[in-house]
Amino acid sequence: MCSTHAVIMSRDRATRRFYRGESYSNLLACMDRGMTAEEENRWTFEVAWEAANKVGGIYTVVRSKTLVSTEELGDQYCLIGPYKEHSARTEVEEGPLATDSLNKAVDSLRQRGFKVRTGRWLVDGNPQIILMDIGSAAWKLDEFKSELWNKTNIGVPHLDIEANDAIILGYMVADFLAEFKNIAEELGDGVPARVLAHFHEWQAGVGLIVLRMRHVNVATVFTTHATLLGRYLCAGSIDFYNNLDKFNVDEEAGKRQIYHRYCMERAAAHLTHCFTTVSEITGFEAEHLLRRKPDVITPNGLNVKKFSALHEFQNLHAVSKEKIHEFVRGHFYGHYDFDLDKTLYFFIAGRYEFGNKGADVFIEALARLNHYLKSTHPDITVVAFMIFPAKTNNFNVESLRGHAVTKSLRDTIGDIQNKIGKRMYEICLSGRLPDGDVLLQKEELIRLKRCIFSLQREGLPPVTTHNVVDDWNDPVLNSIRRCNLFNTTHDRVKVVFHPEFLSTTNPLFGLDYEEFVRGCHLGVFPSYYEPWGYTPAECTVMGIPSITTNLSGFGCFMQEHIADPMSYGIYIVDRRYIALEDSIKQLAQYMYDFARLNRRQRIIQRNRTERLSDLLDWRNLGVYYRQARLKALHKVYPDYKEEMENGIGTLRYPRPLSEPPSPSSSRVTTPAASVHGSDDESDSVDEEGELEELRRQ
Repeated sequence: MCSTHAVIMSRDRATRRFYRGESYSNLLACMDRGMTAEEENRWTFEVAWEAANKVGGIYTVVRSKTLVSTEELGDQYCLIGPYKEHSARTEVEEGPLATDSLNKAVDSLRQRGFKVRTGRWLVDGNPQIILMDIGSAAWKLDEFKSELWNKTNIGVPHLDIEANDAIILGYMVADFLAEFKNIAEELGDGVPARVLAHFHEWQAGVGLIVLRMRHVNVATVFTTHATLLGRYLCAGSIDFYNNLDKFNVDEEAGKRQIYHRYCMERAAAHLTHCFTTVSEITGFEAEHLLRRKPDVITPNGLNVKKFSALHEFQNLHAVSKEKIHEFVRGHFYGHYDFDLDKTLYFFIAGRYEFGNKGADVFIEALARLNHYLKSTHPDITVVAFMIFPAKTNNFNVESLRGHAVTKSLRDTIGDIQNKIGKRMYEICLSGRLPDGDVLLQKEELIRLKRCIFSLQREGLPPVTTHNVVDDWNDPVLNSIRRCNLFNTTHDRVKVVFHPEFLSTTNPLFGLDYEEFVRGCHLGVFPSYYEPWGYTPAECTVMGIPSITTNLSGFGCFMQEHIADPMSYGIYIVDRRYIALEDSIKQLAQYMYDFARLNRRQRIIQRNRTERLSDLLDWRNLGVYYRQARLKALHKVYPDYKEEMENGIGTLRYPRPLSEPPSPSSSRVTTPAASVHGSDDESDSVDEEGELEELRRQ
């Protein structure tokens, strides 16, 4: 039979089905570590405020992309950013740059009185980096601002330090690139220098404005990862996407006192030779707020090799889950009356933007999930973790006490175990069978009783691990109170708010964020404003199913590239075309459907999720950045002969071979019933056998 033949296809053949060849091979063919770029005298500079400066999500984008950038461009590629001593001291190895043209351009800036640091960024690919000391050029700020005002009518308030710093950095970058262009022409042995500068966000965009203002013959790319006005408007709890075409953007920016920043961002978007955004949804936003449609969509990727665990990722899940079990035992002591084998761990994490990150929707949906499970599956427990950094003044005493008493019980039992083992050994050596009274002595029984009595508690397990400052005004805690999620014995959904990022030094968890994610069963990210969304992407490459939305760049990307995202463990909530109440119901239904899956079904789904890793690898997604660079180069250097990839191959994952087709009458947004087999929770599973079966496919 045809279906039988498909199932027994080799893994290599099955994998090749997922790709159109040109998508993957085009970029690989260009990875010659800059040999072609050197022959063409072609240079690429990437300018970002976050270069070797960890202050936001763009740092992850730039850092994770360096490996594929250097493999393609070698030492013809260089990053530029501001010099921040606290970061550069640990992330940058200072030294001269690899070529005379770069070093001469840097020396030219130094001769003007500017301080410039050069070296290698200590990340994958070890790229060259130039860091501008903004303070060394502060004496020219008035001159810079005057020129900007005279030529663009953009005025910047004296008290906006961030905008003033952006102007200084922009002018230093523009001066460097203009100088470098001339030097590269002189040293090019008759080959014209083709210079491209890629700017990320408005903080770096001033350099682009100055280059175009001075008519410097440099190709430019500008990428916005989230529009300024979009982030501000969404923070105000308005119906953003349905009113995008109705906003008076100048008035809205002025009301929020960011008009000058908005003008910088909009000017950079209009002056650049190639404008890009990280997702279709952000492109739609930019089209209305910045008044320019993006030329290329450049989705964010990951260095998948960093997360790669091959077949071991299932075992890593079990190891990390056991560490979370230990936390749960301590946190819920005294009310620890649920079966950990039937307990699922859901989580949400990110910046503490209550509405933008969808925490409000998540908590409301948890309340409904609690009701569903009480009514139909009272033996299943869901522990929902919320990881958001908030102001705290200490750990919650009850939470610390719980971990102390459970540790005491564990140590006591371990000590008694050793003693019982020795007694049993001695008794059996004498040819007798051990008697219970002899094995467990009276004083040991008393020690155990003391430990058990210390586990008793009067109140309920706390919903937070820390003492939150102004907890009466905290949006997460207020929402938990409103939804009555107080971790009572009858609640099937338990909540834990951890208002601090995770680290291995944390006395409660003792594991970092990556380990924590691997130990959970489901990541839930029902964001309202999420230009891309690295958190669900990281879940995917670690083989953890996740819930996202059609308002996040990641969710839109997955809808475009996967025939049936739900089959691969990517659940996409509709927050764009239906009412908020319906979105909450849909999210609750997705979580309920996931909670009903048995262990075997979850193992299969994790395997499918992990298969999507290649889709998010920079070795695939880097081709979009290459397309943007080529577009800009062709506009500035019409004689540049390299062919454009007009039709970049699209990765398209089909429905899994083992997945039956859905009825044609079912709606796309309707959560499917449990589709992997029996929903019987008592179904015993040979996990190793299942893994071997999956490996042979």
